Amino acid sequence: MRDLNYELKQLCHRNRDGSYATQRDRARVLDLVANQLQGLGFRHLAAASLKPKHVEGLVERWKAEGLAVGTIKNRMAELRWWAEKVGKQNVIAKDNDHYGIGHRQYVTNVSKARELTTGDLSRITDPYTHMSLQLQAAFGLRRGESIKIQPEWADRGNRLALKDSWTKGGRAREIPIRNQEQRQMLDEAKRLAGRGSLIPADRNYVEQLRRFEFQCAKVGVHRVHGYRHQYAQTRYRELTGWTAPAAGGPRSRDLTLGQKAIDREARLTISRELGHEREQITAVYLGR
Repeated sequence: MRDLNYELKQLCHRNRDGSYATQRDRARVLDLVANQLQGLGFRHLAAASLKPKHVEGLVERWKAEGLAVGTIKNRMAELRWWAEKVGKQNVIAKDNDHYGIGHRQYVTNVSKARELTTGDLSRITDPYTHMSLQLQAAFGLRRGESIKIQPEWADRGNRLALKDSWTKGGRAREIPIRNQEQRQMLDEAKRLAGRGSLIPADRNYVEQLRRFEFQCAKVGVHRVHGYRHQYAQTRYRELTGWTAPAAGGPRSRDLTLGQKAIDREARLTISRELGHEREQITAVYLGR
């Protein structure tokens, strides 16, 4: 079975689809899949040996483990990637319903917001990681954006401009600089980075990303995406005057017609600032 681990690793190496993080996660999932197939009793498999019974066995195992629907769907996506690369697309049903995999529950009205505390920051020893975390919290940046950003270029006085090459999906956007705390933080980032990015001169993006992950893991700073949730909920309160549903505020169905108009406009604004194309996605951050 170690042959399958090796072949899948080589398959990932030859086909570098997606971002570095996507490639890394795919390789981890496929390595796990190879090990689990061995645990299910499938021996002497090659990458091109994938069959429906292997997929069905994996799905049944994952369901028995009680994995979240989203986790199973993500793993199915990597299985389909594998099948496509070896010309076995027909091995896997196109619809996850075929396997009895339910639908994701995106909106739970349970807040995933996380505040960046001075205690968290005090344990981070790398100044670039330290600053990236602060920018994530202050401007709702994604992790990659907070590393690639060139603070001097991005500072447009009353707004922060993000290049398309820094962002997910290649969508440039602008985020307002609304308060003195953001201004001070951005000025500190400019002093640290000079005319460059928050990647030190002796490293590339992948190396700094690994340093970021190591620094956060070492001190127990997890769920950094929660800073974007916190940003969204803070902005929602600023724009509407009331707390987001996910943070205990009124549900959308309980708002008056006038409040619903304010709610929609606030969600559209927040969606743009977070770099999403659809207003509906804000329900993940704000609830409904």
